[in-house]
Order: sequence, then structure tokens, then C-alpha cells
Amino acid sequence: MRKLYYEDSHIRHFSARVTGCEESEKGYLITLDATAFYPEGGGQACDLGTLGGVRVLDVREKSEEVYHLCDGPLAVGETVEGSIDWERRFDLMQQHTGEHILSGVIYQRYGHTNSGFHVGADVLTVDFDGPIPAEELPALEWAVNQAVWENVPVTCFIPSPEELPNVPYRTKKALPWPVRIVEVKGYDLCACCGVHTKFSGEVGFVKLLSCVKFHQGVRIEMVCGGRAVRLMDAIYNQNKQVSAAFSAKLLETGEAARHMNEVLEQERYNTVCARRKHFSLLAEKYRGAGFALCFEEGLNPAGVRELANTIYDTCGAVAAVFSGEDGKGYSLCLAGDAARVKALGSALSCALGARGGGKPGFYQGSVNANRAEITAFCTDYRE
Repeated sequence: MRKLYYEDSHIRHFSARVTGCEESEKGYLITLDATAFYPEGGGQACDLGTLGGVRVLDVREKSEEVYHLCDGPLAVGETVEGSIDWERRFDLMQQHTGEHILSGVIYQRYGHTNSGFHVGADVLTVDFDGPIPAEELPALEWAVNQAVWENVPVTCFIPSPEELPNVPYRTKKALPWPVRIVEVKGYDLCACCGVHTKFSGEVGFVKLLSCVKFHQGVRIEMVCGGRAVRLMDAIYNQNKQVSAAFSAKLLETGEAARHMNEVLEQERYNTVCARRKHFSLLAEKYRGAGFALCFEEGLNPAGVRELANTIYDTCGAVAAVFSGEDGKGYSLCLAGDAARVKALGSALSCALGARGGGKPGFYQGSVNANRAEITAFCTDYRE
């Protein structure tokens, strides 16, 4: 079987004879005497497209035979036309070739070997077996893009068994012959079974997104070609919205956001101070009361808890704080003597259907009763 994808990585359409068609659980497994559909392998996803009018759903290689999983049967012996989903194929080649350039540059600079990569739906991740300082990512990205802009040829060849030991391709282990070598001239020499662009310039643009520790080395996230352009376009459009919201220039939105955070932090501090002062004044009303029942509007659960603790410090026994409104329910918090809080929480649950819990001396939850019912119950309980 001829592997047309190795003869010409840019082939989009081809003719071939059907040599086999077998029904499977997921569709029909079809073999051909020649194919341009690249099967999944080497970290690169398979090609998709159409074959003789049926859709190609998956492509795998087994024992040197390429199996095309299709959504319909084809007649054995028939000559059919195949059409590759070129947008998908070219995107995968851009990502894969960009990975080769990055791996080659890192190998030259640091001596680290690529220990694995994965082309995802959005980004490409590449793992290396040694450390790379995150602050060096911009310089590394520039070097990779320089290789792209030089538009050097990307070639593939299989050295003879005698030649192979003298080929300085990057790998951590010896590989049995035959070994397919991919060369990005001047930048990378690597054993690889994937398909690539013919020139580095077809990669277009490489953007490195992150570099984080991974096992004993690092994992780098990146995008190449059309993916990189689409990502940068989305970031630019988002930044225009941020620019308009902050009334800041496009390249000054970061500083504007930092300033806004400082303003908001000061506002939060002022709000907290004002709330604590208000809570302290409320608590004074219950000083020495023993049992204190308090309704306060507009508090979230954290505010209810803080007010209950503040009032408990002055009332001396149990503080019962509720915040909410009739028809929508109330958030509640009980703080005080452990035995009394436990008893009151259980009583509220039995009498008014309250739900909640907590540690000794503390009960927090919610209740769907109205204010009059809560007040009547707590008044009776206090008495």
C-alpha cells in the first residue's frame, strides 16, 4: 500500500482502489491500495474527510495496513476518490512542525529532550526532561519564530542501516531500522512518523503560552499558525473591551486594572470597617441581655455569622441573627453557649423546618418561616 501522505504532505485529493471493506461496531473498516489519509500516530491526530462519497471518521494503522473507519460501505475493487479535510490537516502540520522547531531550539540551547507532546483541540503541549526558566520564554519564542521566518526547508528521509548510526538525530534511545528522519534545516533533526509542512515559513507564527514544572522537567503550552492568529485576535478584541471599560490605551490596560484593584481593595477595606462599626453599635443594644434576637437586612451568610459573633460578645448567652425576607427565607446564625445553641438549633429545625449545623457553640443555616413566626418562636424559647 502506498502512503501518499509521505510522498506529498500537501496532497488533498487522490484516487485509490478499495482492497477491503469490513463492517465493525462503529462503522466500516476500509483498506485501499494507496491513501493520503494520515493515520493517528507520533502524537499527531489522524486525517478526516471523505472517501467515495462516505465520511472518514477515523484512520488507524495496524501491521503496515491503514484502516479507514467510514460511515458507509464501499465495494471491494472499486476505484474511489478521496478528499482530505485540508484545513484540519494543515493545522495539524503547523502545530507539529512548530513543535519540531521548538524542540530543536531547546535541544541546542539546553540539551533537553522532548519527552512527549500532545496536539489538543485548542493548544499543543510539549514536555521536556529538564528545567527551563519561565523568564526565558520570550527569548525562546523569538528564536523559534526566527526559524519560522527564515523559511528553511523541512525534509524527510530514511537513512540506510549503515548511515543511521552516523545521523545525529535527537533521541534518548536507539531505534531499530528503518528510521524516518525529519529535518528542519539548521534547527532540528529528529526521528518522526508524522507529516509536516514543506517549509518552516508555512508554520506562520508561534506563540508560547506557558512553561510550568512537570515531573523532572517542564511542560510548555503553545499554539502555531492559524491557531496562534485566532488566539491573538481574540485576545486583542478582549483587550479592546477592557481598554474601553477602563478608558485606557490598549497597551496600558494592565496598569489600569492594577489601579482599579487598588481602588476596590480600599473600598472593601472601608466597607469592612464601616460594617464592623455598625455591628458594634448594634451589639451594644444587647449588652447583658443574655438571649439576643436580631434581624438585619442585606447580609450574606458570612455577614450573618460575623454579626452573631459580635452580639454574642455583648449579650453573654446566645445571639440569634437572621437576615432575609418573608417569602424568600432567612439566613440564620446562632452563637453562644454550646448546650443552648445546640438545643435552639434542634428546636428551630423541629418547629420551623430550619436546616443547618456547625461546631459546638455555633449553628448556621437557613429557615423558610416568616419574621413573625421566627420572632414568636424565639420569644417563647427565651421565656
